[in-house]
Amino acid sequence: MSALVRLENVSRHYDTASGRVTAVDDVSIEVEEGEILGVIGYSGAGKSTLVRLVNALELPSSGRVFVGDDELTALPERDRRRVRRTIGMIFQQFNLFHSRTVAGNVAYPLKVAGVPAAERDRRVAQLLHFVGLLDKAHAHPEQLSGGQKQRVGIARALATQPRLLLADEATSALDPETTADVLALLKRVNQEFGLTIIVITHEMEAIRAIADRVAVMDSGRVVEHGDVYDVFARPSTRAAERFVRTVLHDRPSAATLARLAEAHDGRLVTVPVQDSPGFTSTVARILGEHRVGSTIVFGGISELQNRSIGALTYELTGADADIDAALAALDAQGIPSITEQVDAAPGGSPNGTAPNGSAPTEEVAR
Repeated sequence: MSALVRLENVSRHYDTASGRVTAVDDVSIEVEEGEILGVIGYSGAGKSTLVRLVNALELPSSGRVFVGDDELTALPERDRRRVRRTIGMIFQQFNLFHSRTVAGNVAYPLKVAGVPAAERDRRVAQLLHFVGLLDKAHAHPEQLSGGQKQRVGIARALATQPRLLLADEATSALDPETTADVLALLKRVNQEFGLTIIVITHEMEAIRAIADRVAVMDSGRVVEHGDVYDVFARPSTRAAERFVRTVLHDRPSAATLARLAEAHDGRLVTVPVQDSPGFTSTVARILGEHRVGSTIVFGGISELQNRSIGALTYELTGADADIDAALAALDAQGIPSITEQVDAAPGGSPNGTAPNGSAPTEEVAR
């Protein structure tokens, strides 16, 4: 694959009455042709500014932006408009024309592009059939549900056969069931049309559902970037860790950990699940070889990109020296662990310490 979108050391500053604000800070990232990239971050992280830089609705204060062979930052506005016509946009609030029918909304970009009426009608019917709304062609937006409105938005974004689709918080206004339907539709768009998609979101579940890779933004910077499974399984930054925990729920909360500590006298240790045959039997064998008893007291295992992911919390019993030796042996086999502590960390998450007794941190499990 080759990169369809490339940002090189891109920053975007705004001068305000209270001083300079940096919305995007020295971001370098590539989006491969045909992939779905999820860009996630909390409000104010710079996600929406980033997407506006990709479609040249804004220009960076510094750095370069490429879409295909075109360097948007070097083109005159007339040529940037040409590139924008190859980019489809899906919005959080749908942005439909209430005075137009469903068919009229989908036909609008085709009409602007000068597509003949017969071809417009054919294309509109084809797209409404694809999104499951052909029977709503003559309805107006106020007669549709939120999910149906977003399907119209997707059909409209596809009308001019773009090579890149930008979805900016496209599911934030929808309920969970409708969100799942819209995400499944976007996945179909990617698979059946081979369309490159950038999904901007603050919901890690959306990333989990459809993205191939993920970029985590925090304070204008991309702090983590990689394959979705790798980021879920081994988040290397606190920002990514927070998002992953909202989806996996595989480690005990502070309250749950306190209850477990009251009910169990042994040491509570969490082991991230590895997607390899015989993982649990390997853990059991190593613990047994070191005369350590074990009972699983908490955990969660799910599937991501057809691979197992999650964590198991064990109660380990035996001599402290034997437990320490067993955890060191697990680590030597590439199986890290977290010794849970009952006192809560800020935000209500349990702390963990490494087998070697290093300072409490959730980063030691990576």
